Amino acid sequence: MSRFPDAWSAVRGRPVRFLTSVWPWRALAYVASTLPIGLAWLLVMVVVLGVGVATIVVVAGLFVLAGLPTLAHLAARGERWRIRLVIPGRRGPLAPRDGRRPLSWPEMGVTVLLATLFWLVDAVALVLLTAPVVLLLAPLLVRYDTLEVAGWRVDGTGKAWAAVAVGLVALVLVLYAITALACGQAALVRQLLDPPEARLVEAVAQLRKSRSGLVDAFETERRRIERDLHDGVQQRLVALTMTLGSAELDLPSGPGLELVREAHQQAEQALADLRTTIRGIHPQVLTDHGLAAAVHEIAGRSPVPVHLDLAVEGRLPPAIEAAAYFFVSESLTNVAKHAHARSAQVHAWTSDGTLVVSVVDDGIGGADPQAGTGLAGLRARLDALDGELDVTSPAGGPTQVRMTCQIQ
Repeated sequence: MSRFPDAWSAVRGRPVRFLTSVWPWRALAYVASTLPIGLAWLLVMVVVLGVGVATIVVVAGLFVLAGLPTLAHLAARGERWRIRLVIPGRRGPLAPRDGRRPLSWPEMGVTVLLATLFWLVDAVALVLLTAPVVLLLAPLLVRYDTLEVAGWRVDGTGKAWAAVAVGLVALVLVLYAITALACGQAALVRQLLDPPEARLVEAVAQLRKSRSGLVDAFETERRRIERDLHDGVQQRLVALTMTLGSAELDLPSGPGLELVREAHQQAEQALADLRTTIRGIHPQVLTDHGLAAAVHEIAGRSPVPVHLDLAVEGRLPPAIEAAAYFFVSESLTNVAKHAHARSAQVHAWTSDGTLVVSVVDDGIGGADPQAGTGLAGLRARLDALDGELDVTSPAGGPTQVRMTCQIQ
């Protein structure tokens, strides 16, 4: 494997490492392949334009000229593959594989450069390469005839070996020039066909996809933990409380009975705490019955009276249901702990593929997402789903906390 990630990095590295790497030869392959490919596309473009213009009066030329976008796409497709000789990595985005292709000016520009300028410049570079090659072969060639390279006459063995030394230096310089030329042409092609803006958009899309995948994996793990606690630890605590209850009935009055009663109460309290923890990890009612039923359960446990207005029908994606559930749970917990409110309202509805959930209370206001009330955690959860959290809480109230999230 090469020590350099691309040809341009090799050019900027140490000469010995550059010359002993594969990049000069890959750059030479890129430049050498440009010549026949460019000439072929020049011939194709001349024929297509000539036939199209000549037959345009009989309408047939319009159909011929309409094939130019497809030809430009084919040329660009080949260039996307070829630039990996000097700039390895993924190819740029390809056009759709249907028969109707809109005109792409970047692809057309690459095709014109390939058919006109690139092959001419690369042909000159290849001609320059012949000079050091001839100088390196001078000891063999002078046996048959006198050499003359750039006005220098080589007609003896001594001069021939001097020509070899000059040829080595010239070869190094030409290899550097050809590699730099290949890097410049490849960079221009990549800039036209795969601009940084497009790569940035694709990177953002990939980031959003990965974040969504992490959220899904996180929710799956939460459900697994909830199921393990529900089916394992909780059942053992239930069995323990039943055993202690039976022992409480069988034991006579005395210190032993008091200890069993105390242990029974502690086991019941531990069971209640465990159930609360399980609901905080991932409530079973949310999994079984959906968001509306889970919000009703939260409202039923709230010490502050809650009015519900839920216009959410059917099931939502699990990650979004979980985000909405914990949004309502955390918001009502904040209302009970900090708002000093007499009542609260929960509204939820879907519109144009977006879930909107709003929690309003008539408390004292002044809620701050950065004050450690749990709103910062809600914002981070919604950010992972490309959702938004808005808090409106003037001093004196009322406070409205609102989440919006695209239904994926």
